[in-house]
This record gives sequence, structure tokens and C-alpha cells, in this order.
Amino acid sequence: MAQAIDMLETHPRSLNTDAGLLASAIDALAECASTCTQCADACLAENDVAPLVECIRLNLDCADICEATSRVVARQAGSNPDVVRAQLQACIEACRACGDECERHGMHMEHCRICAESCRRCEEACRQLLVAMA
Repeated sequence: MAQAIDMLETHPRSLNTDAGLLASAIDALAECASTCTQCADACLAENDVAPLVECIRLNLDCADICEATSRVVARQAGSNPDVVRAQLQACIEACRACGDECERHGMHMEHCRICAESCRRCEEACRQLLVAMA
């Protein structure tokens, strides 16, 4: 998403971290939030929803956490590094849990396989950003 890098590069204050790394994380967070929401919807459309309740719950939690994390890390003016790190940690955990659950269903449901991959990319992007903030 070129818009994230464009916005970061025009910010009047110096950024807390590398603009490219931050933009990549924002992009991964947006993708993961959307993919998790779509995966939850696809799970709800499956014939046997009962075995997917945990997957749906984790999808929705991960989507919400990714959206919140995207907003927190995008705000650079006066951000609190401790809050940003805690939010990134929460997102890493949500992506890991959701990715693990989706992988369990991924052999039988393509939407879960795709979601697991998106969660892994987001988890890694958040880890890289967290390391860069240290």
C-alpha cells in the first residue's frame, strides 16, 4: 500500500523507526485484519460450523487487534514507546494463535490456509518492527 509510505514520508516530525519497515508493518496489519475477517465469514458459511468456533473467535480477535495495532503504530506524534511495544506484542500473540488454529484447518479449507499465511506475515512484520524499536 503506497499510501502508508507516502503518509509516513510526509510526516512533519522525524519517525520513531525506519519508514519502510513501519509501512510494511502497516500494510501487513491491514492485510491480516481483512483476511481474518474474511476467513471468519467463510468459516461461518461452512456446512459444519461447530468445529470452527475457536477458529472464528481467533479470526475475529486477530482482525480487531491488527486494526488497533495498525492505528497505534501509524501515529507517530508523541507516541509512547511502551504502549506501542505492548500493542505489537499483543498482535504477535494474536497472529500466532490465529495462524496456528487456521493451519489446523488449512489442509481441508483453502480460506484457512490463506489466512494462516497472512497471520504469519503479519506476525513477522510486527516482530521486525518491535526489534527495530529496541
